Amino acid sequence: MSDRTFTLEEANQLLPVLESLLKRAISAKQTMAELDKEFQDLGHRIFLMGGIKLDVSKWARRKTVREETIQLLKDCVNEIHATGVQVKDLDIGLLDFPAVVDGETVLLCWKLGEPHSIAHWHGTQEGFAGRKPISILKMSKDAGSERPN
Repeated sequence: MSDRTFTLEEANQLLPVLESLLKRAISAKQTMAELDKEFQDLGHRIFLMGGIKLDVSKWARRKTVREETIQLLKDCVNEIHATGVQVKDLDIGLLDFPAVVDGETVLLCWKLGEPHSIAHWHGTQEGFAGRKPISILKMSKDAGSERPN
């Protein structure tokens, strides 16, 4: 993981780009789940029938689609991580932006579907359930610009 920290303004500016990457990653994850179910159902049918005749080229194409989808998912998540942002939950589209406030690291927290303005934060050990309104976080103008030694 990156040691980068963000100001609230920097994090908010990244949201439109990150939202696009996050949506692509979520879509890829859903496609993978559908493909996995297809292969699982096929395996179950083969088992129950003691074997069946397959359209090998069709299933080879489906396998290729699955491999490409896995790569797309990895690429999207890696691109988000490369910015210094943490992907916390692909199922709900949750991102955390490390920030330093009064010498302490906190996480600015954004969830897919929320406005393009971060409204919550939590401590590094609290997680999503510990989210608090950003208004109670006293971020100075340069908060987040501090870098770990």
